Amino acid sequence: MTTFKKVAYSLGSLGASLPAQVFSTWVIFFYVDRLKLPAAWMALAWLFYGIWNALNDPLFGYFSDRTKSRWGRRIPYILFGTIPLALVFYLIWIPPFTAANLLYLFLYMVLIIFLYDSLYTLVILNWTALYPEMFPTLKDRASVSALRQVFGLVGVIGGVALAPLVYGSLGWPAMGLIFGTITAFSFFISLLGSKERPGYIGEPLNILPALKFTLLNRSFLTYVLYSLLVQFTFVLIMASIPFYTKYVLGLGEMETSLLFLSCFLVALISLYPWSKVTVRLGARQVAIAAAILFGLSLIPTAFVSTFLSGVVFFAFIGIGLGGLILILDVLLAQVIDEDKIKTGVRREGVYFGVHALFIRLGISLQGLTMGLVLTRSGYDAQLLIQPASALLGLRLLMSAIPIAALALAFVFIFYYPLSGERLKAVEAEMSVPIKGMP
Repeated sequence: MTTFKKVAYSLGSLGASLPAQVFSTWVIFFYVDRLKLPAAWMALAWLFYGIWNALNDPLFGYFSDRTKSRWGRRIPYILFGTIPLALVFYLIWIPPFTAANLLYLFLYMVLIIFLYDSLYTLVILNWTALYPEMFPTLKDRASVSALRQVFGLVGVIGGVALAPLVYGSLGWPAMGLIFGTITAFSFFISLLGSKERPGYIGEPLNILPALKFTLLNRSFLTYVLYSLLVQFTFVLIMASIPFYTKYVLGLGEMETSLLFLSCFLVALISLYPWSKVTVRLGARQVAIAAAILFGLSLIPTAFVSTFLSGVVFFAFIGIGLGGLILILDVLLAQVIDEDKIKTGVRREGVYFGVHALFIRLGISLQGLTMGLVLTRSGYDAQLLIQPASALLGLRLLMSAIPIAALALAFVFIFYYPLSGERLKAVEAEMSVPIKGMP
C-alpha cells in the first residue's frame, strides 16, 4: 500500500468527523438555545433517535457484508451515499419552522436526524469497515490510525472549534453548506485510496448467527462497552461546552473557539507519541492510561471560572483525549481479527454496525442526560442569566457525570482479553498469507 493511498483513504476521516462533531456538539444548542425547542422535547427526540439507531446500525452492517457488486461490497455505499449525506446535513440547519410552531419544529427535527443518521451510517460504516481489511498488521494499523485521527481531529477542530466563528459571521445555513461540501469532497478523495481485497470475502453468516457470534464475543463486549462509555463522555462534554462557556464562564463565540482549539490542538500533537506507545506497550494498556488521564483532566471543570484557567485545563483534557481517539479503531481491528479466526469469515460490516449502534446509543444517552439535567436544574433558554441551580447542572455535565462514566469504562477495558500471549497468537495467525492478497 503506497503512502498516497494511505493518505487518500485516511482523508475520509475528515468527512466522518466533521459532520458528526458539528451534529453532536451544536445541534442541541441550535435547536434548544437558539430555536427555543424545550429541552424535554429534545430529550424525547433523542429517545426516538436511539430506537431508530438500534434498528438501522446492525442491519446496515449485515447487508453491507452480503452486498455483491462490480465495485465491491463497501465502496458503492460510499460512492452513491456521499452526496445525499451532505445534502441532508445542510437541511439540519435550515428548518422551515420556528418556536411559533413548536410541534412542526419538533417533527422536522426528528425526521431530519433520522435521515441524516441513516445516510451517515451507510457511508461511514462502509468506509470504516475497509480499515482492518486493507491494513492487516498492528504496525500498519497504528500508522494509518494515526493518519486517520489527524484528519479526524482536523474535522473535529473545524466542526467544534471553528463552527462558532462560521455561524457567527455567516449564519447557520452557510455553516451547513460549507461543512457539507467539505464532507463530500473528503469522501470522494478517500475513494482514490480505497481497495477491497477479494481474499477477505467469505460467505457471510445468516443474521441471527452473525449477531449471536458478535454479542457473545467477550473481546467485543468488553471493547464495545468501553467504547460506548468513552463516546458518551466525549459527546456529552462537547455538547455541554456551548452552554458551559456561555452561561458558566460568560464567554463569547471567539473565546469558545479558543477553548476548543486549546483542547484539540494538544490532542492532535499527542497522536504521534500515543501511536508509538501503542506499538511499544499494546492497545489495552494505552486504552487504560488514556481513560485515566481523560477522567483526571475533567475534575477542574467543576471549579474553572475564568477564560485563562479554562484554556489551561482544556489543553490538559486534550492529552487523554488524543489517546482515546487513537486507540478505539486499533482495539476493534484486533477484535475483528480474532473473530475471523473463530468463524472463518471477515465480518467487519456486522462488527462496525453493532459498534455504530453502541456509539449512537451513547449519543442518545447524551441527549437524554442533557435534557434531564437542563430541565431538572431550571435551565431556561429565554433567560440571559441562568439560575444557580442551572449553572450547577452545567458543571455536573462537564465533570461528575462524565467522570463516573469513565470510571465504569475503566472496569470494562481492564477485562479486555486481547493482550499478552492471546494477542500474539491472533497476530501470528493473521500474518499467514491470504489468497487474493499481495
